[in-house]
Amino acid sequence: MRLVQCDFTMRAMNDRLLYLSDGDVARVGPSMPEVIAALERMFREKAAGCVEMPSKLGIHPRNDAFLHAMPAHVPSVGAAGVKWVSAYPENAACGLPQIAGLIIVNDAGTGLPIAVMDAAWVTAQRTAAASALAARHLARRDASTLGVLGCGVQGRSHLAAMVVEFPLQHVRAYDVSPAASRWFVEEMSRAFDVDILAVDRPEEAVCDCNIVVTAGPITKIPHGTLRAGWLATGACGISVDFVAYWDARALKEVDLITTDDVAQLDRYRELGYFTGLPPIRTELSELVVGEHPGRTSADERTLACHLGLALEDVVVARIVVDRAIEANVGRWLPR
Repeated sequence: MRLVQCDFTMRAMNDRLLYLSDGDVARVGPSMPEVIAALERMFREKAAGCVEMPSKLGIHPRNDAFLHAMPAHVPSVGAAGVKWVSAYPENAACGLPQIAGLIIVNDAGTGLPIAVMDAAWVTAQRTAAASALAARHLARRDASTLGVLGCGVQGRSHLAAMVVEFPLQHVRAYDVSPAASRWFVEEMSRAFDVDILAVDRPEEAVCDCNIVVTAGPITKIPHGTLRAGWLATGACGISVDFVAYWDARALKEVDLITTDDVAQLDRYRELGYFTGLPPIRTELSELVVGEHPGRTSADERTLACHLGLALEDVVVARIVVDRAIEANVGRWLPR
């Protein structure tokens, strides 16, 4: 009979389950450079075929809204679990989060749940970290100007990630809500030593910017605010909004388009998302291990079109759980 192997975390759990609030997660969560490094290692594992991640399973209670179950397993770091996450773009009008969810972390050896945590912090950090990792291979190394369209949680986390990878000096921020862009400037100016300016028109956050992040609400039918001719020669676009901001003609001007997982993107195409998106040339994992060169000239326009992967969630969540247990952070619940 094969004996069950329990890691140190599981042996410490006994009959308890750890609950971590959003504040708990933020308190013990890894730094952005640490998250980027953890995802780089994970994408190397993905390239080697050493991870398990089925396609997202979802329900759609409202138009342009969904709830997804996102399971994954990364054996090399003992990360296993699932994120249950919702995306409701219309929540913003009610003052509610557009993205919300929970992550369950399991012990890979026994299958027992170790912890349940709010997903907001992990989702924000891992999404931006994956974008920065992609931009490392797709943007010019001397990129100094960042345009942000969508000044919510993802807009803020993406600025935090890009300053790790690039010598940013100027940031141009646009949001359909002028109050949101002004708040972005106030908050981010306190956090980072860069010039941050709120702009009134979306093209001002695109034209002449070296890196452009679109982080608005995910919608099935793109509103196409970002028009052809705006993205500068040599610029890198980062879309975490299922290209909702991108007009089809603007997408056709891009020389190289990548994603974090082709199979899942193709599945979303079947559901009606990513209309107008040209063929995908490569995946982030292939960029990380050098199977694809990424940017090959200073004049190329590139675009990383990411969905957000369960692999990223479970890897970062596992780090959070281990640090929370070590620091005695969170609330213990009986099983």
